[in-house]
Amino acid sequence: MRVDSEAFMGSIDYLSSIFIFVVGVALLFILALFILDICQTRDAIRRNYPVIGRFRHILSRLGEFFRQYFFAMDREEMPFNRAERNWVGRASNGEDDKAPFGSTRLLTPASTPIFVNCPFPTLDTDATGAPDMVIGPYARAPYTARSIVNISGMSFGAISKPAVLALSRGAKMAGCWMNTGEGGLSPYHLDGDCDIVFQIGTAKFGMRTEDGGLDKDKLREIAATPQVRMFELKLSQGAKPGKGGILPGAKVTPEIAGIRGLPEGKDAISPNRHIEVDNVTELLDFIAMLREITGKPVGFKTALGAYGWIGQICEEVLRRGVEHAPDFITIDSGDGGTGAAPMALMDNVGLPIREALPMVVDILERHGLKDRIKVIASGKLITPAEVAWAFCAGADFVVSARGFMFALGCIQAMKCDRNTCPTGITTHDRRLQKGLDPADKAVRVRNFVEQLTTSVGVIAHSCGVPHPRALKRFHVRIVQPNGLSVPLDELYVPQCRAPKQEPKIAE
Repeated sequence: MRVDSEAFMGSIDYLSSIFIFVVGVALLFILALFILDICQTRDAIRRNYPVIGRFRHILSRLGEFFRQYFFAMDREEMPFNRAERNWVGRASNGEDDKAPFGSTRLLTPASTPIFVNCPFPTLDTDATGAPDMVIGPYARAPYTARSIVNISGMSFGAISKPAVLALSRGAKMAGCWMNTGEGGLSPYHLDGDCDIVFQIGTAKFGMRTEDGGLDKDKLREIAATPQVRMFELKLSQGAKPGKGGILPGAKVTPEIAGIRGLPEGKDAISPNRHIEVDNVTELLDFIAMLREITGKPVGFKTALGAYGWIGQICEEVLRRGVEHAPDFITIDSGDGGTGAAPMALMDNVGLPIREALPMVVDILERHGLKDRIKVIASGKLITPAEVAWAFCAGADFVVSARGFMFALGCIQAMKCDRNTCPTGITTHDRRLQKGLDPADKAVRVRNFVEQLTTSVGVIAHSCGVPHPRALKRFHVRIVQPNGLSVPLDELYVPQCRAPKQEPKIAE
């Protein structure tokens, strides 16, 4: 008993010594932080409130996660709220999209779309899928597109190898196309044997000369790849109109540098426009040259601000002949996404898709070119209502990038530019990439395309039409600030269209 008591007291003394040591180290650490804080001059809070002031930065960084999981309501977050992310999650998992009790969405806020259901909706037996659509009828190798929902541009570099593999394989399963983004064509794009739209960015990655110009031999080599079905000339994108792409040096690995034709480890900054294109005439000349070399459909992508130049393109096309028209125009929204962009551009420049898409469609229709030039809508269109709205406004196809990122498992951690993406989608850290299994995620990509297409079809059938492309502007009403809704065809009177003449009063 005495021995046990002595052993017990010895243990107490040992633990006390450890405790005193730990407390001493902690106090020394706090003292070191105190000295560092009062001596530094960069942060006034830390200088005035040593040690304690550091918690401000810690809590600010943790705040976005606490808001996402504990405080934000289902419809509150930006850029995508929990309800939208959850819908994509259920769709990509192949789960039933039915919900109980009632909608959590308020239908009274301004700009809310409300679709006009028909008293005699389309029977399931009469419903049809949207017919295949031919793009580029004057190209040597026109493209017959099957899917109304497709994958927008995400470069290998901006997203990881397993993410590209999953998208490529999933696109093949779903029968949709995949846009390479401006980072060039990688083996992982081709892995799934899906249809590819090659995006030509302002830096000509993947087909650039040493001085940054277009290498026509490399262009011919890429065009000879059977999976490459179209070429998209990127003029601008919604998240950063007026500025080229930005890939931080931490993401420019040896492999990516080789594909793009860049130095390893250095920031990849694209010019803010194509050096070959400074006006409408040069744009049409450049498109014609690309189509002649590749033999495949060529269009362009733009975020709309000024719109007069779209009309000028149409007038020049009519002067030259419709065979000289761009084969498609991709309209990106001013609130589009990207891996990295200046906040001044992301927050303030470029028209949102709700205004830009009807404007472009009206200009093309006014010139009789809507059937010749296909319109592709892009920018935050990830739910059935948003996609159905785009078809009401006149789109021929819808493409999405962030919707497919959610299908891959994105949690909106907002770490796309830091190479620390926790889901492995936008990082080249191999440890983090292990969490993304391309085989599993490819199935989720297919499920997302199929469920989104089906759900948009359900809206179309409710409105009394057989498929989404048959939707018209009068099928959707837009809620106004007074809480009442107005049909889209009455609401939208663009400045590019001449106002209606007032009837004359007989004298």
